[in-house]
Amino acid sequence: MTIDSRRPGIIRALRGLLVATAAATVGVELLNLWYAPEHGFGLAVRTGWALLRTVGWLILIWHVGRGRAAARPLGLILAVTTVFAVGRLVVPRTGVPPLPGVLGFVALTALCVAVVVLLYRHPAVRAHLVRHPNKLAVTRAGFEWREAVPKRPPVAAWALTARVAAFTYSPLMLVPALISVSELGSRPQWLFAVGFWFVAGVAASYAVLLSTFFLLRGKRWAPKLLVWVTLGVLAVDLPLCRLLLGWDGVIRDGVPLLAAALLVLYSLRRVARTPAPVAAAA
Repeated sequence: MTIDSRRPGIIRALRGLLVATAAATVGVELLNLWYAPEHGFGLAVRTGWALLRTVGWLILIWHVGRGRAAARPLGLILAVTTVFAVGRLVVPRTGVPPLPGVLGFVALTALCVAVVVLLYRHPAVRAHLVRHPNKLAVTRAGFEWREAVPKRPPVAAWALTARVAAFTYSPLMLVPALISVSELGSRPQWLFAVGFWFVAGVAASYAVLLSTFFLLRGKRWAPKLLVWVTLGVLAVDLPLCRLLLGWDGVIRDGVPLLAAALLVLYSLRRVARTPAPVAAAA
């Protein structure tokens, strides 16, 4: 009997659904690229970034196959950001979106919703996604790869969701910053602003890494720090989107970041309402 045959049928169905979602993501993005009225640098960057999400779906399939607890927050943020990333490609600058693109977007949205529902609502899936990554351990027999259960108290699932969602801040800032480089030819006076945007995007990744490191270790001040990081990211990114890319940039690039920020804030609220483990108070 193979390992896959011992898994619950819903897990095999979930993996098939994830494969279909990854394929649909590529198909809809290429369809939007085909029907786009103009093929500029910005569209190429946004399409390339959206296609990179396919790698994320493949990683999620790998996590689900191994029953990793990180699969749930990863699936949630992938579903949310994929919908926004593809949605901004469907809507053209002028006119109405093409019907094939709209139908593909609706189908992809339905797949993403189904993924989130299975990850968070199905009891068999929740019972399956409980394992931790393997690490090299020293035993009497020598070195051995085994599951490394964290020594710290159990982390709330919403804390992991906040961490995964916050790690999207940096790429969601760097993508519009890269697009704005194409505007420097006509507006070279904004060179400093573009450079600052890149620096802020990189700095956001380190700020998120620091704040989420302490968040997962139950520090009471860590959620407040992550809230301030989130507000700072929005305060930098949204005005620069408006200044350098116009309202079109705010809608296409600012709204996905805003969605990720709202998910982080909601997750932190759920974390605050979750009773702390007894061991964490020691």
